[in-house]
Amino acid sequence: MERFLTATLLDWKNSPRRKPLILRGQRQVGKTWLLKHFGRDHYAHVAYFNFEEDPALGAIFETTKNVDRVLEHLSLVAGSPIRPDSTLLILDEIQESNAALNSLKYFQENAPEYHIVCAGSHLGIALSRPASFPVGKVDFLTLHPMTFSEFLLASGNERLYEHLREISRFDALPDIITQPLTEELARYLVVGGMPEAVHMWTAERDMGEVIKVQQAILDAYQLDFAKHAPPKDIARISHLWNSLPAQLARENRKFLYRVAREGGRARGYEDALNWLTETGIVTRVVHCPTPRLPLSAYDDLSAFKLYAADTGLLARQSRLEPSALADPLTPFTEFKGALTENYVLQSLTACFDVAPRYWTSAGQAEVEFLLQYGNDIHPVEVKSGINVKAKGLSVYRNTYNPRIAVRLSLRNLQLRDGLLNVPLFMADQLGHLLELAQNATE
Repeated sequence: MERFLTATLLDWKNSPRRKPLILRGQRQVGKTWLLKHFGRDHYAHVAYFNFEEDPALGAIFETTKNVDRVLEHLSLVAGSPIRPDSTLLILDEIQESNAALNSLKYFQENAPEYHIVCAGSHLGIALSRPASFPVGKVDFLTLHPMTFSEFLLASGNERLYEHLREISRFDALPDIITQPLTEELARYLVVGGMPEAVHMWTAERDMGEVIKVQQAILDAYQLDFAKHAPPKDIARISHLWNSLPAQLARENRKFLYRVAREGGRARGYEDALNWLTETGIVTRVVHCPTPRLPLSAYDDLSAFKLYAADTGLLARQSRLEPSALADPLTPFTEFKGALTENYVLQSLTACFDVAPRYWTSAGQAEVEFLLQYGNDIHPVEVKSGINVKAKGLSVYRNTYNPRIAVRLSLRNLQLRDGLLNVPLFMADQLGHLLELAQNATE
């Protein structure tokens, strides 16, 4: 399966300012596979070490800070030399060893010629502890679940993907393109972007087998809570995580602690929520009542929405039945369009550097997402069908007069009077479309 992040890894490999690289991402999103695959394709040798499978590896880094000695020991374990010009050194589950994390600064300072990549299922949690953070000494990348475009390629729909990628004008797309893309997107909403689930779907076309994979991932998350979370937060983390479908099924998707647990309050759940967010399996979208640059300066952190990192896992959590695929439009409208909204956020998160926010006006109007792109702020409205009547985007446009407003729906591609209508199956093409729209409106 093709992962678009490979191109960024290649840029890192060839950069004269390369630092040790930390690849972040939720459990089972494909970090190890990607790094091994990248190493096999672009290096003569790969030296792979997993700190979770072999805890004794941590002792190598605890006994010395001398990079040459560390490399000597690792070469002995690997059974072959680690060379700066031809070996990719992979340190997997590195969060299991604070000493190994700290050693990255010594590699950057004393041996920058070596190519070192690190990964881990709970790196976000480890890096939130100051003692583990090699400040300024590492590069970062985040691997997200597979995008819809990656799903198309994995499903053998290269021609559909190429057609979308080559769009250079805002002409309506023909039915021969929109119909199969809409059907494929409906499948993606339920299958999701976890690589093993995508592989099972493309190989077997059996939703029952996909569900087994998804359930195994969800079960692994629950075990992670018990194994890695602070004991005082384990129950609260489970409450938050298990409440996700109910939170998103509400008309107003603002997160309510009392939905997670009767009588729940922010004060008691703050640490649990931060832990859950750091694992990468949920995404927090905060309220921004004042859409000015930079958005982060105007965040209202007391109000937020919580989404799943993967729409397929959300469908499984919600017990969406395989029969939902019988009607191509059903997944878009399931529990009030929550899958569709979650999918759009998943696409925006994977494609843009700045995290989206959401906007409300005195509780009377709402826009699902605010997207900071360059020097512009774009309101992004999400509709799960062809009925696009809603006052939220109209109120926002009348109040703030954005250069380009975006609506994602099942309607066709169109740019008119500063309103860019984007078919839902093009959500991860939005950066390209915004550039086209900006050029068209200059």
